Parts: sequence; structure tokens; C-alpha cells
Amino acid sequence: MDSDSDSSDSGHAGVGLSDPTIAKGRRAMLDLVNRLSSTGVQLDIDLPRIAVIGNQSAGKSSLIESISGVSLPRASGTCTRCPTECRLSRSSAPWRCTVELRFITDKNGTPLGQARTEPFGPPVSDKSDVEERIRRAQRAILNPSKLASTFLADDLDDGEHDANELAFSTNFISLAISGPDLADLSFVDLPGLIASSRGAGGSDREIKMVEGLVESYISKPSCVILLTVACETDFENQGAHHLTKKHDPEGKRTVGVLTKPDRIPTGEEDNWLPLIRNEVEPLENNWFCVKQPSSADLKEGITWAEARERENDFFSLTGPWATLDAMYHRYLRTPNLVDRLSAILSDLISKRLPEIHLELENALQQAKSGLSQLPPPPATDPVSQVAAMLSAFAQDIEKMVDGVPRVEGLIQRIRPAQQTFRKTIQSTVPNFCPLEGSTKADVAEDFLQSTKDDDEVAAGEMIYVDAVAEKADNLNSARARELPGHHPFFVQVTYIQEFTAKWDAPAHLLCRTVSRILGEQLRGLVSEHFSAFGQGLLAQRITMLLHQHLQQRTEAAHALVAKLIDLEMPAPLTLNDHYLSDYRTKYLARYRAAREKATNRKFATQLQNHRPYEDDGYSSPTTIDEILGKFASMGLSGLKAEDFAKLLPQDRMAPALEIMADVRAYFQVAYKRITDNVPLAIDYELVRGVGRDLLPLLYTNLGVGGKEGERICRELAQESPNVANRREELTKRIERLENAAKELVTIEM
Repeated sequence: MDSDSDSSDSGHAGVGLSDPTIAKGRRAMLDLVNRLSSTGVQLDIDLPRIAVIGNQSAGKSSLIESISGVSLPRASGTCTRCPTECRLSRSSAPWRCTVELRFITDKNGTPLGQARTEPFGPPVSDKSDVEERIRRAQRAILNPSKLASTFLADDLDDGEHDANELAFSTNFISLAISGPDLADLSFVDLPGLIASSRGAGGSDREIKMVEGLVESYISKPSCVILLTVACETDFENQGAHHLTKKHDPEGKRTVGVLTKPDRIPTGEEDNWLPLIRNEVEPLENNWFCVKQPSSADLKEGITWAEARERENDFFSLTGPWATLDAMYHRYLRTPNLVDRLSAILSDLISKRLPEIHLELENALQQAKSGLSQLPPPPATDPVSQVAAMLSAFAQDIEKMVDGVPRVEGLIQRIRPAQQTFRKTIQSTVPNFCPLEGSTKADVAEDFLQSTKDDDEVAAGEMIYVDAVAEKADNLNSARARELPGHHPFFVQVTYIQEFTAKWDAPAHLLCRTVSRILGEQLRGLVSEHFSAFGQGLLAQRITMLLHQHLQQRTEAAHALVAKLIDLEMPAPLTLNDHYLSDYRTKYLARYRAAREKATNRKFATQLQNHRPYEDDGYSSPTTIDEILGKFASMGLSGLKAEDFAKLLPQDRMAPALEIMADVRAYFQVAYKRITDNVPLAIDYELVRGVGRDLLPLLYTNLGVGGKEGERICRELAQESPNVANRREELTKRIERLENAAKELVTIEM
């Protein structure tokens, strides 16, 4: 290339995209994408652009040079080892090129949450200096552990070219080129696809890396694929074409470019003409063929005007290109290709505008929603902020222990455990049977089913009346001042102690269960209030304090529960005489009736089924009615059928029945008392106890109210790095999207 800037400018003026006769509407479309790209919004939405791909040494760089008017670095082997973005913009100011480094991954290849742009030297005003600046910028990209400014030094050792840290990189060079003879356009020159891992090509890892990089661009629907195919290599061996078919199988957004037609082996020229005629591997935007100056031509200082003139002569005078029908000559020569690219890209932008509007709105809404879901940023007054957070936390604890109308609330989660405790205590009811143990099992079972309360579920073995009598007789030697025939009260106490001894384990199990549920609820509230604050330190310290506090309240609850159980153990006691007497009468009647039915079944059945005789014919006289009539004739009038029960001999098990009724009635009193008092004690000492005086406890143990309070609060109020990074990322995204939205509003069609 000519080193003289002016001659280069004049040689490149008026070619293709630089043609000042391009329609104003097309320029507006291309300019819009360039302005949108300058906002960085391509990180969020799919912007239309051109990606130049091809195999190694397929002539991509030469094609880029002919479009941009600047020379790219040339060397043996792979020339492009990282993407090079060219952003052309028309300007009335003098020609200039700004070089920037765009980092999307760190030095270890890990994607960055936010792309980083770093200027690489001052703007270039002489085209002849661009090639060297790009060469140095690529060195900086391939050596991420070193400062980029190192590679701007004038004494950079050229011998270090083979000592790069990376063979390829997804980070890229961005060239912002502006001048009076340029159109607004963006395109990316991607590293050439490596055909083999042998020799100078690269390793298998590098092959996959380059393929992945290329695919990350051409897989996007708004990417126009500029596919370069060198005519000096068999078409079937062009890996770039196979990759293009994968992402654009119908060829709707691919433009094919045949390069190096002057290197086609003699006699094989006709093999390439079917592509130009779109007869094989057809593309919607057709195949083109261009001829760029060779390395030798560039070393001789050929101008771009001379290069275009030689290209025109080649296609006009060299067969078989010169013999093609006139209609196919529009697919030959660089100016025709560049003009077609301009039209394709501007049409694509025009079609994509409504979609871009919608995508921007959706992306902006999502970003703002994500930002609103983050905790508020740290306040300038950390003492007040921490105090407010602790106060709000204590208030939520108070609401939680008071109860909230939510299925997963604390009280709602505790209630099943309380019901289980009640049923467990209830199941310890003495399983008394007023029949002897020799009674048939089905008769005894009939009694239990007919006499038990609806909510009774006795879990113990059946206690027969003769066993009760035997136990009373065995303990009769302990009779003190009781009259003969009366058993000592110690018999009832023994049975009562048997069931109260079973209450300790379920009571403490309820306490442990409530403590576990309460701990889970507390940890949830701590996370909700403090997880995104103080880099986790505040949440950690509060969790430890609450764990200790919960342990103390749990121990206090266990102690109170143990005291309540102990109160039931020594001897029975109740002042609820009426309640106890009612239950004693109820159960004694049940037991006596069952025995009468079992021992005098026929007589008891007669009494049970007896209905007084009525003269109206609705009932017939029974034996009992006849007997009552005979007694009346003897002068014993006024007797009733139920009076016959008094004729039965006295039950020898009557004392045992009274013991059973006493014990069963007292169980009812004590069971209801303990199933209320134990949950009440746990609620007072543990559930509500956790919330009592919580705020002073937190203030004291965190130290926020002491002399070091300000320092501690400032330390605790530091925002989590993850949250801070996320906030910064969303804030930058919102800024990008809003700037892009403003550009869309200001477009002039």
C-alpha cells in the first residue's frame, strides 16, 4: 500500500461503500447501526452486522482492506488471531482511526459480567500507521497478563511474535474509522478456520476454539455472513462453507465471495463458474468473485485505485471470466460486492427496526426489574441503616410469633406437632375393661367399642376388672385407717402414676420440634433481611446470636415442661370437683351396665328392650309387664321395670369398678390440663420468649450501640460484592439500553 496518506485517500475514494452517490436512506440505516453499536447495546440485543469468515489464507484480510482502505498485518501462518471489528462512519472531519481493545473474558478465559473497553494509544491520522497499531493491539490481546501499554512501546521486540500467551482469543480489536469518503458500516474480520491440527495450523483445542468463536457470530439471525472461499483450494475442502451451511442452511443471509481467481490451476477455471451462475450451492444473495492485490503488489506500493484497475482488467480480459454473460458480470469485481453488501445490510436493518424497538423495550424492562429486586444500595449513614434493619427484623420476629395468616407461618407449622402431642397423651388413657380376663375377646371388644368416647384411642394393653381387684388385694396390706372393705387410695395413685409417667417423653419431643421449626423460620428471616448485606458478615453474626438465644430459650422451655410433668407425678390433685364427679359417675355407670349385661345377659336384655304396655295396641304385654301386674295386685303398686335391677346380687367387683371410675375420671381431668399447659409453657418460654427483648440483645452483642458502633456499622453495612457487581452490571445495561433507545427515537428516514 502507498504510505502516502493523501494518495491512499484519493486512490480509495468513490469505491463501493465510499461512493457518495449511495442513497440517503441507505446511509441513514447504516449510520443508525453504527450509533447503536457505539452504545455497546450489541451485548444485549442482536444488531445487524457483517461477519467475514473463511479458512486460513482465504483472502479475508485483503477483502477487508479493500473495503476499509487500511492495511492489516500480514505474516506467514495465521494472520488474524483475534476478531477485528471495523466501524466505518462518514464524517466531514479529516480521516482518523481510533483503536480500542474490547475484553469480554478475563486472562483465564472466564466471561466477564460486563465487557471492558480500553483505548489503545492515541487516534491514528495516517493510514500507513494503522497496520503497525493493529499488530501491536493483537499482541496485547494475546498476552492478557501484561499491561496493554507495554505493547505501544517503540522498542517492542519483533522476535517475541512466537511467544504469545494465547494462540487465539475471543477478545477483539475495535477500529473506529471516520472520514469524508466512508459510509457507516460495521463488520468483523474473524480468525480463519484451521483445517488441521498438524503443522503450523494449531492444536485440536485451538481448532475448536476458533470454530466456537466464529459460530458465536454467525449463529445470530441478524448476522450477514460474508463467506470467503479461495479458488486455489478445492471447494469441498473449504470448512468455512460447511460451518455456514450449519447456521444458514437455506443461504438466506450468506454472501459468497470467491478470492484468488488468478491462482486457479490451468484447466480448472470452469469448475467455479457454476457458483457465479448460482447453479450449485445457491445463495439468495449470490456468489461474487474478486481479485485483490498480492503481497508483492502491496510491497511495491500499489494504490487502491491501481488495484481496482488491475482487477477490472483481469475480469475483462481473462477467460473464462471475460466470456461470461453480461448479466453475471455484476457478480464480479470488488465494487459490485461492496455495493451489494451495503444494500443487504441496510435492507436488513430496515426490517429489523421494529424488532429492535421491541427487544430494547423488553431488555430495558427486564434490567429495571432485576435492579428493583436488589436490596437498596448502602446508605451514607451506616449507623442509621443498621439500626433500621435491626428494628425491622425485630418487628417481623414479633409478627411471626404472634401469628400471620399464611400456610407456612410459624404457628401453622407448629400446630400439627401440638395435635400429635395431644393424641399421644390421649393414647395413654388406661384401657379399663369391667369384664374378667376370662371373658371372650369379642365380648370385651364389643364393650370397648360401645363405651369409649369418640376421641379415645387407647394404646396400652386392656386392663380387666379382675386384674384391678387383684392389684387392690395385693396392696390391701397397705391399708391405713380405711374401714374394712375399703381399699387404700394408693391403688388409684398407682394407676395414675403409670399413665403420667408416659407424658414426659412426648412433652419434651414437642419442645424439640417447636425449637427446630422456630430455628428454620428464624434463619429464613435472617436471610430475607440481611443475606445481601455486609458481604454476609451481618447475616452470619445475627445467625450465631440467634442460635445461642434459641438454645437458651429452648432450655428454659424444657425446664418449665419438666416442672409441669413433675407436678403431675407425686399425687393426683384437682380443684375441679364438679368436673371430676361428673366423669366418675359417667364411667362408673358404664362399667356397671356392661357387667350387668355380661353376667345377666338375658335379664338385662329384657330390661333394655322393655317397653310399657299400652292399650292402644301399639305394643304387646311382656313378661315384665305381667310380673308388674301381679305385684300391683299384691298391693305393691308403683314399681317400675328398672327397679328389677335392684334384685340382682351385689357385684363382687364393685370396689374394683369404683377404682377404675376414679382413675378414668382423673385421667380426663389431668389429660386436658397437661395438653393445654405444656403447649402454653412452650409458647411462653420458647416461641414468645425468642421475641422478648430481642432488639436490646442484638444491639448489645453486635456492639452497634457502643463506642465502636460507627466503625462496626460501617463494616457491617458493606454491600456484598455479588450484589454490588450485579447492581453495576444492571446499571450499565440500563444506561446502554436507554442510550440506544434515544438513538432510535432520533433516526431520520
